[in-house]
This record gives sequence, C-alpha cells and structure tokens, in this order.
Amino acid sequence: MQAEMTVAPEQVREITGTRTHRRTRLWSVRFGLVVVWLASWQYAATHWIDPFFYSKPSAIGGRLVDWFTTGTAFGSIWKQLAVTLEEAVLGFLIGAVAGVVLGILLGRARFAAEVAAPFIKAANAVPRIVLASLFIIWFGLGLTSKVATAVVLVFFAVFFNAFQGAREVDRNLVNNARILGASRTQVLTSIVVPSATSWIFASLHAAFGFALIGAVVGEYAGADKGMGLLIANAQGTFDAAGIYAGMIIITVVALLAEWLLTLLENRLLRWRPPAQTSGDNYA
Repeated sequence: MQAEMTVAPEQVREITGTRTHRRTRLWSVRFGLVVVWLASWQYAATHWIDPFFYSKPSAIGGRLVDWFTTGTAFGSIWKQLAVTLEEAVLGFLIGAVAGVVLGILLGRARFAAEVAAPFIKAANAVPRIVLASLFIIWFGLGLTSKVATAVVLVFFAVFFNAFQGAREVDRNLVNNARILGASRTQVLTSIVVPSATSWIFASLHAAFGFALIGAVVGEYAGADKGMGLLIANAQGTFDAAGIYAGMIIITVVALLAEWLLTLLENRLLRWRPPAQTSGDNYA
C-alpha cells in the first residue's frame, strides 16, 4: 500500500509533464508555421506578386495599427466592431433558441416532423446569404436587417443538431421514466434536453461563426456602420490590406467566442466522462 501511495504522485507528475511538453511543442510548431507563412508572403509580395492586388503582411499590420490608433473612415474601430458584435450576438441568441426549441419539439413529435419535413428542406435550400438584400428592403439599413440575416444562418445550423439529438435519446430511459409516472414535460426536461445537450453545443461552436457571417454580409449589402461596411469600403477603394485587416479582426472575435463557448460547455457538461484526446495517443 505504501509503495502505491509513493508511485501514484510520480506517475501524475510524469503524465502532466509529458502533456505540458507536448502542448508546448505543438504551439511552437504552429507559431513556426505562421511565421514561415507570413515571411514567405512578405518575400513573395516584394519579388514575385503585385502587392496592390495581394497586399503583404507589413501593409496589413500597418492598416490594423492605423485603425486601432487613429480610427477608420467611418469612426472608431471599436464602434464598428461593437455594432457587428451586437448584431451577431442578437442573431446568435435568437437563432439558437429558436433552433433548439423547434428542433427538440419536432424531434419528439414524429408526425409533426414528417409534415414539416418538406417545408424545412425547402427553406434550408434557399441561399440564405441572398436573403440579406431582401431583409434590407423589408427592414432597412439598421440593426434589424443584420440580425435577421444572422438568425437565418444560425437557426438551421442549430435546428438540425437539436432535432437529431432529440431523436437519439435512449428509448429505454424514456420508457422507464414513463413507467415511473413521469409526464411528457418531465421526460422532455429531465431526459431529452440533457441527452441532446452535446449535440446542441456541437452546433453552437459553428453557429456563432455563422452569426458573424450573417452580420458582416448584411452590413456588406448595405449599412452605415460595422465591420462589413469597412470591408466593402476597402473593396471599393482597392484596399486589399483593409480587406485582410477586417478579416483578421472578425477571425479573432470568432476564436474568442469559440473559447468562451468551450468554457461554458465544459462547465455545463461536467457529468460527461472525459474523452481521450489524440494527444494522449501520442504522449
């Protein structure tokens, strides 16, 4: 017993050290690849390609510094980013809630799902990006049209996962709960929703990216402020560096949102057994 107590901490430290070493090596390789890519791009823009069309990292960095220090042609970069974030967050929340509710309800109501199936497929087949122009006609150039575009993009991404998650619930659990006297509402809230949570969170990671796309596309189609407006203005003035700068800002925001969603998912789904990662196989 004493031997086991002295060995276990050493094993834990060894495993922790191995994982830390691998994580450090992984991020070092990633950073190295980014440096090589940027250096190659900078060199190519100096010797082989026309930087007017393809820009170069130094010009993109200069545009980002200029935006965050002196502002943009339409005001503070923080104001443009705040507008886009507001549209994306509202569209994400509305689209996600609607997708989860309808997905779970239809997932548990087979007849209603069969009735609605062709209409849902038809709506999903509509090129939703094109709807941005229609929403501008309906709702104008303000916040509503951008939120509507984001909602449409988010809804279907979440709906199909919630629907499938509700369909995949273990029938034995549902039958046992009904035998014990659980009502439909109790089955839904205590069994179906928790079982579908993993499916729902899997879709939410991509859904916020869709919300950002919807907001930016809506602004690109017509707006008086926002990141999409900055990108559209950069295109109109043949400012390739400005387009790349706008893309980088939006990408960073999407990655931060992905990180926050991962933290939320880990907190809400603590009951799940820890999944073996690919890193454990190579440790």
